[in-house]
Amino acid sequence: MTSSALRVARSVALAATIAFCATPAPGQRGPVTVEARTVTVQTVTEVATAVGTLLSAESADISPEIAGRIDTIAFEEGRPVEEGDLLFQLDPSVYEAQLVEAQANFDVKKANYDRAEGLLSNKVGTVRARDEALSEWQVARALLTMAEVRLEKTKIVAPFDGIVGLRTVSRGDYVQPGETMVNLEKIDPIKVDFSVAERYLADVRSGAEVHLTVDALGDRSFTGKVYAINPQIDPAGRSIALRAQVPNPDGILKPGLFARVSLQTAQRDEAIVISEDAIVTQGGDNFVFRVVDNKAVRTPVTLGQRRYGTVEITKGLSKDDIVVVAGQMKLRDGAEVVPKMIDDTGDPAAPTEPSAS
Repeated sequence: MTSSALRVARSVALAATIAFCATPAPGQRGPVTVEARTVTVQTVTEVATAVGTLLSAESADISPEIAGRIDTIAFEEGRPVEEGDLLFQLDPSVYEAQLVEAQANFDVKKANYDRAEGLLSNKVGTVRARDEALSEWQVARALLTMAEVRLEKTKIVAPFDGIVGLRTVSRGDYVQPGETMVNLEKIDPIKVDFSVAERYLADVRSGAEVHLTVDALGDRSFTGKVYAINPQIDPAGRSIALRAQVPNPDGILKPGLFARVSLQTAQRDEAIVISEDAIVTQGGDNFVFRVVDNKAVRTPVTLGQRRYGTVEITKGLSKDDIVVVAGQMKLRDGAEVVPKMIDDTGDPAAPTEPSAS
């Protein structure tokens, strides 16, 4: 071998030696510093969101039951009234005259009956005459009652406590039976109708708490309770119709408003919750790295409710477990770690040194 070839062979051998020395032997890699946090146990509430419409607790279109001319309007538009308060008074003169006529006819028929009964008692009259007089008296009594009712119906009163709307008639107008004169709305409490998907069927219940907001009132939130559930599922949208009542003492919520509704469907008082940063997704599976004896343990988990950067773990973790929240990309199952603990305020604590073992 020439001297030149000998020099090349020595160079190759030296490079191989350097490369061999630079490659760390298995198990000689140092621990990885990661950020970690202890899982928290807290109450988790599952919420279904929906859109709804506000409705009056009670709503009525005030109409007369008899024809007549409006004599008096006894309310101010947009003002509250109480049940039984007079709203309209129709001209009663015609109905008063009818009542007088009916009363006179009743008195005559009553006298005729009394006379026929007396004659029959003295064996002068006949049973047929007595019975005809009795029938006429009963008809007269019915006509008198009808005249009294018609006269009473000239007074149109509020059927329940509420707020009157805008009237559509004026004093002196002649109105017909069934003609709407004003609307009456009871809005405390107010109702909200909304629907949720059929998958919540097992979770919705009467008495469940709802929270709602309306665009017209910004971020202000209102709380109420479900009191009715439609027993029939909507076959078109596969949804469940619900109705809730919301206290409205200041009357700020108005019927017809669009509402955004949140319905509490479930509550778990001791749920395991971790930061979303701890979750690693690979091939559709979710897992976290737990810190056990300063080693990273890859642990499959099942996710539940997500909210505000946190996620509920329904399966895979238990109370007091420590999970890695930053640095997972540098880890493999069983790797040694130096966990830098992060407290609830997000401030780091001192790193925990690896065990001597």
